[in-house]
Amino acid sequence: MIRIVLVDDHPVVRSGVRAMLAGQPDFDLVGEAGTAEEGVELARSLAPDVVLMDLQLGPGMHGSEATRQIVVLDGPRVLVLTTFDSDADIVAAIEAGATGYLLKDAPSDDLHAAVRSAASGASALAPRVASRLLGRVRTPDTTLSPRELEVLAQVAAGLSNRQISKAMFLSETTVKTHLAHIYTKLGVDSRTAAVAAASKKGLIRPP
Repeated sequence: MIRIVLVDDHPVVRSGVRAMLAGQPDFDLVGEAGTAEEGVELARSLAPDVVLMDLQLGPGMHGSEATRQIVVLDGPRVLVLTTFDSDADIVAAIEAGATGYLLKDAPSDDLHAAVRSAASGASALAPRVASRLLGRVRTPDTTLSPRELEVLAQVAAGLSNRQISKAMFLSETTVKTHLAHIYTKLGVDSRTAAVAAASKKGLIRPP
């Protein structure tokens, strides 16, 4: 049996995923959580084989950070199940140690296959996600680094350079350097233009 914990802050979504998993004889949904913090605790206490993890989980811990904390338990595999397919979200989750990344509009068969792949330790990526990652590999000179994506996401959220430096534990000079590289790679000359261009390319979520 593949023991599964589901982490999503929307009860309706949890109900739908529960129904998708119910008919599989080798699946056992052993726990559900509505917050990232609860998900980490369930992963620690129940020792599931797979944790289905949403990324945006309300005002608390982000799903990527929860993924990082679960992965270090050295047992559960984390399969991200989300609506977001921006480079920033994908890279953050993969860097945190997620075994797979699936979108919530995936057919039931794809979800079932991804859970089984994750349980065996194999990667499971939605086609759109795999395509975006492949695009990053093919165009490294113009691809924003994980840190640059993180800085740009903070810019999109309206933070100043000083606020970004505090949030990311960087000097303001380093933040400005990252922004300069971002402008060059995107072919823009301002924060507003950078956010607009990145949103259009699907690098970050639209503000």
